[in-house]
Amino acid sequence: MTRTRLALFGGTSAFYLAIVVAVLLSTGLVTLDWKIMLFRPYQQWPEIHGFLDYYVVLGQRGPTAVMVAAWLGWRSWRQHTLRPLLCLGAALLLLNVSVGAVKIGLGRLGPHYATQIGSPELFGGGDIFPSGHTANAVVTWGILAYLATTPRARRYLSALSAVVALGVGLTTVYLGTHWLSDVLLGWAAGLLVLLALPWCEPVLAVSEARILAARDRVRERLRDRRRLVPSLPVASGGPRPVREPVREPVGVAGGRRAPATRG
Repeated sequence: MTRTRLALFGGTSAFYLAIVVAVLLSTGLVTLDWKIMLFRPYQQWPEIHGFLDYYVVLGQRGPTAVMVAAWLGWRSWRQHTLRPLLCLGAALLLLNVSVGAVKIGLGRLGPHYATQIGSPELFGGGDIFPSGHTANAVVTWGILAYLATTPRARRYLSALSAVVALGVGLTTVYLGTHWLSDVLLGWAAGLLVLLALPWCEPVLAVSEARILAARDRVRERLRDRRRLVPSLPVASGGPRPVREPVREPVGVAGGRRAPATRG
């Protein structure tokens, strides 16, 4: 991992911890959460509500994972390597573990289920902090930039994934399903997963080698089975097949004459 990536990882981790502490201590960030929630953006601009209901799907794990997996599967087939699919699987696993643990541990309630104005709504049995939609958008679309093969493609895909993730996060705030601090933490959580992927590369390389070796062994066994010719062995002392007697043509036997006898 380069120094730049290490610096980004450290800075993002510090930002992540700062957001968590700010919410735990009910600082001005929580006050801003409530101001935006009481402003009710979905009522201020109802004309874009329908479009954003569809746009937020770009952050749902199921549809986005299927779309990205299909593209990376095609790339794996073309390039004869499992690395793209293994990277996606590792990224989603890291995302589920890291984000899921914080969601369950802090148990924050969403804006629609808030009970006390000004409260951070922590440890109430919720699961919206950090925003899963936002973190998932960062990871699933950012993995395309991570796996890009040229610097130009990496720049374009990085910009595209940033725009999509930014839009998904703000859309959840507009719809009232997340606090602003949820979205900020979701962006940081997704970015941390992408920055941690290079540490997983050695494990992914070993996994790919083992999977391909197992595939080759299975193929070799199938080829060996096809080469074998089935035979029916005869047990020693067992019955032997009956040989048919040699039969002469009818014309030959009938054309012979019996020898004449002398009297």
